[in-house]
Amino acid sequence: MENHDMNLSSTSLSTSTASPSSSSTTTSWFSSIVRGRSASVKMASKSSSAATGDSLDGGCGPINKKRQFRGVMFKYGPKPIQVAFKTGDYKQQVIFIGGLMDGFLASEYLEPLAIALEKERWSLVQFLFSSSYSGYGISSLKQDALELDQLISYLINKEDSEGVVLLGHSTGCQDIVYYMRTNAACSRAVRAAILQAPVSDREFKATLPETASMIDLASMMISEGRGSELMPREANPDSPITAYRYHSLCAYNGDDDMFSSDFSEDQLKQKLGHMSSIPCLVIFSMADEYVPDYVDKKALVDRLCRAMDGAEKAEIEYGNHSLSNRAEEAVQAIIEFVKRDGPKGWDDPWS
Repeated sequence: MENHDMNLSSTSLSTSTASPSSSSTTTSWFSSIVRGRSASVKMASKSSSAATGDSLDGGCGPINKKRQFRGVMFKYGPKPIQVAFKTGDYKQQVIFIGGLMDGFLASEYLEPLAIALEKERWSLVQFLFSSSYSGYGISSLKQDALELDQLISYLINKEDSEGVVLLGHSTGCQDIVYYMRTNAACSRAVRAAILQAPVSDREFKATLPETASMIDLASMMISEGRGSELMPREANPDSPITAYRYHSLCAYNGDDDMFSSDFSEDQLKQKLGHMSSIPCLVIFSMADEYVPDYVDKKALVDRLCRAMDGAEKAEIEYGNHSLSNRAEEAVQAIIEFVKRDGPKGWDDPWS
């Protein structure tokens, strides 16, 4: 889902938890596996030691006085677009997965998040993949998952990663849900998932007058074996888009259709139930401009959390889709989750 910012005044953050507590040790099972050793221990717990230096006062933090990011840029795959940027040199990483039209620095909260993660000794990783910027229309969730797996593999094998937390914004939430269903080898390194603005592209697109006829056209093209061909420009003026991806985003029960309010409890469970295998946090903007007015946002977020077997939730009052007007609350919710729930309870799944 594309981002458009809104400026609203009031602020409120409410959270509820439904995650079981458990003990953890300081040894990484995943780094042991990568090195070929046997392991039957739980994953490393977080360190609460503050990072040295003030990032905005000339210290060694991830943001300098000019509000520029400090870090390392690297290629994680063979395609020219497969570039990532990492702040902080730590063995635990939060990977930010943006939405449609997103790339580097996609959200206002990434700067304060990088600073907050530094204090907890976590790195923030931003990356580009084939669907970044205007590429989403000729890509798919399947392609996103393959490239996300390549990124996590790089972090494990080149950066000695001890585990990652996936942070999805908008369509990045679909990427996380799809990726975790693949059971790819590197998905075992995912400690937890944060879904920020998991909204329905279908329900938003249904408010536009041209959508119904374009869905019919996409369906016809797919039935004729032309799903990889481009739709007319008026179908999606922002980016070239294939019949398959348009149908995936806009049609009922398309591949991207995961968070719609008109799904039954059973349908949501089928789409999201596998996320119960890891701790999850749903961050929902209560003034999200991409959620139609008829949708009961509080009821929807509760239903999404139930479908994931008791995921935690954070409702950001007056927050817009990208939380550009509530960056502080976004960072607070993310950091509290990573500190409290992120490092808990990961028994070695390989044993």
